[in-house]
Amino acid sequence: MLPKISHPTFSLILPSTKQEVIFRPFLVKEEKILLISQQAQDPAETIRSIKQVVQNCILSDGIFVNDFATFDLEYFFIKLRSKSVNNVVKLSFKDNDDNKIYDFEVDLEEIKLVNQNSNYDTEIVIDQDTNLKLRYPKIDLMEQMKSIENPNDFAFLLLKHCMYEINHKNQIFKTSEYSAEQIDDFVNNLDLKTYQKIQDFFESIPRLEYVINYTNSNNKEVKIVLNNLNDFFTLG
Repeated sequence: MLPKISHPTFSLILPSTKQEVIFRPFLVKEEKILLISQQAQDPAETIRSIKQVVQNCILSDGIFVNDFATFDLEYFFIKLRSKSVNNVVKLSFKDNDDNKIYDFEVDLEEIKLVNQNSNYDTEIVIDQDTNLKLRYPKIDLMEQMKSIENPNDFAFLLLKHCMYEINHKNQIFKTSEYSAEQIDDFVNNLDLKTYQKIQDFFESIPRLEYVINYTNSNNKEVKIVLNNLNDFFTLG
């Protein structure tokens, strides 16, 4: 029988819950999953592959990727990639102004989680009788996004996904127990002040961000912002 290879373990604090998670690096079998996903060039397949790889590498009991907020998965994947392969990766971008290609090195350990310490209230007051409770967007929202082309449609999808409870005159309404049509009707009847409060909540959601600044050959200053899962997936 061939020897069983042991692997180092690492830990991180999950941003949304502050839970400690123990994990191992991803192995050749997980690298194959990521490579196949990259070749498919399908955002939904990319998300499913990253979910599978992250779940495979989690060693802590009771931690499931499907319970993650979107930024949990992004954060975890970056840390996992850093520990599994290398914390420094090379990127190339074609500048649309001078049509030249620029190469950069990105240290994954320098990628920050913006709004990580946000204490924004998740309970929105609609009127004296009614409150709306929101949650951070979960992973399954990412898989629904591929069918959304209109930014306004995405905003409503995000809202309906994140609202989970309505308290009206001390009666609790769980949104999961109501039809899509009923939820649509409720959202469409919100006043604009309430909708702005909800937008403020969305602005407070933690997100990964890495900014690259450079000056191109036309002496133009350029700013590149990496801030979504597909951006960071390309680092693999």
